[in-house]
Amino acid sequence: MRGVDMKHTPMILALVGARGMLAQAIKKTVSEAYDVRCLTRPEFDVTDSGLVAAILRKIKPHVIVNCAAYTNVDGCESEVDAAFRLNGEGPGNLATVARELGATLVHISTDYVFPGDVDKANRETDATGPLSVYGRSKLAGEKAIVASGLEKYFILRTSWLYGPGGKNFVETMVRLGKEREELRVVADQIGSPTFTGDLARAVFNLLDLERQGGEIPYGLYHFSNEGTCSWHGFAEAILAEARAAGEPIKATRVVPIGTADYPLPAPRPAYSVLCKDKYRHATGATVPHWRDSLTNYFKNERG
Repeated sequence: MRGVDMKHTPMILALVGARGMLAQAIKKTVSEAYDVRCLTRPEFDVTDSGLVAAILRKIKPHVIVNCAAYTNVDGCESEVDAAFRLNGEGPGNLATVARELGATLVHISTDYVFPGDVDKANRETDATGPLSVYGRSKLAGEKAIVASGLEKYFILRTSWLYGPGGKNFVETMVRLGKEREELRVVADQIGSPTFTGDLARAVFNLLDLERQGGEIPYGLYHFSNEGTCSWHGFAEAILAEARAAGEPIKATRVVPIGTADYPLPAPRPAYSVLCKDKYRHATGATVPHWRDSLTNYFKNERG
């Protein structure tokens, strides 16, 4: 990597979207090997190519981790231009400057690039076919990185993300579980919940491949926690953990419903599971099971 003794000298890491839920986990997980520079809007707007270039040229990062995204899946349906600017053009702007500076780009993408119409775990080589504006805009971001000519990148697709410091399904279920005696949750969408702390560790496991030297397997990767469940099954597990943690949960029933019974602006994939074999092979790391990570979240990580 550019003029750095990677085993001893801290590398400059530009963390884009530094106030977000995943970025908070990145900051908590980062080792002394990195000097983190936090970049947030409005001072740093990934959709402004000139601004991006000016600030990154000044910082001269060795690594750029992009956590900035328009993540309101239903909001993307009505704000198409904004979604494509942030999720599609923004990553391309970062990749262009990363190539100029010789930096490595880590970009977070999503399982929503797949249609979810086949009951099998999606591999990185599988054909995409997003159903929503969110999924299409995120896929556009992936393509923009590839089209930039940047060779040193890791794109990580993930799913059903939750963790401290942001809006997520876990905290929504805990809040509703305290307010209502009955919850109605979709049971015909299957996926893999992912804890932000585990995804943050995956980011650094891939970046560590650079520090180890040798042939570096840059490219596209899938990472989520191991195992699968429905949103309904996830909700039941969340309430069980909340009760065990002493939360005053009022809900006594979690009723399974179909997707058609809970219409939303953006269509969701029915089977949204990612195959992690490529990640495991590259890093040698173990992927935690979603149930174990959920337990850990309630015992050790909730703010």
